[in-house]
Amino acid sequence: MNYTNELNLPQPFVEAVKSNHVYKPNRYSVTEVLGGTCEAILKRRHDSDITDDVSQRVWSLFGTAVHKVLQEAKATDSQLQENWLSVPIKGTKYELSGIFDLYDDSTKTVTDWKTCATWKVIFGDFEDWRKQTLMYCWMLRQLEIDASRGEIVAIMRDHNQRKAKTENDYPKHPVYRIGWDFTDDDFADIEGEIQYWFARVANQETVESDRLLPCSPDQRWHKPDKWAVKKKGRKTAVRVYESEKDARVRAMEENKKADSNDLYYVEFREGEDTKCDSYCPVSDFCPFARAKKSDV
Repeated sequence: MNYTNELNLPQPFVEAVKSNHVYKPNRYSVTEVLGGTCEAILKRRHDSDITDDVSQRVWSLFGTAVHKVLQEAKATDSQLQENWLSVPIKGTKYELSGIFDLYDDSTKTVTDWKTCATWKVIFGDFEDWRKQTLMYCWMLRQLEIDASRGEIVAIMRDHNQRKAKTENDYPKHPVYRIGWDFTDDDFADIEGEIQYWFARVANQETVESDRLLPCSPDQRWHKPDKWAVKKKGRKTAVRVYESEKDARVRAMEENKKADSNDLYYVEFREGEDTKCDSYCPVSDFCPFARAKKSDV
């Protein structure tokens, strides 16, 4: 990856945010497996072509600083801090790697430290965290370590104390803790997902970039098309529907009540792939993202 410094920030800041990561053949990380195979393959093919400004990596720096402080804090005798793992994927040439932040043998729990925006906690958007800790537990079990619970301790970098006191649905503390007890079914499911992901990589990594299969809707952070029932003169929608038919039925019903034919109307709201549009580092090389842009 190449870095720019548009704000002419001091060199220590630049060096702190730069990544020296080197991709290893046939080794993919838990973070990569949580994303799409298209993204993972393109990152490796275009590592030297990707450019980012160091100012855009400030939250990465914040997260790294938090991890470093917590890593250096003293743990109990039953706890193991920040260890790198790598396990072979059966029947393939691949390895799955990852770094868990804390494992407690007394509770069989893998804990990961996170920094996040408050909205993630408010909306309960935890599936990626659950899967990440589940993968770490699965990896530890491949090494005959009995891990069966995942936990996240999240620090909300934009937590607002005033809102915490005045809004009922706002997190009351700047730190949030959530965990999951994993079952045999959970481990069977995640093993199937991991095996499927690597099978797809094996199938796709020699395919030309323009013919790569797109990431899944979840991996693209897809928001579906919606239809809003609007009332003339009112800025906000009466209600938003995921079905055009339902929206048009509601608009007709409201117009009948109002003895009007056009007081209520339906407004189409096109869905979006948030990661592709704003956060994916290889969107310029991705056939799906480029096709989307050409349709605009």
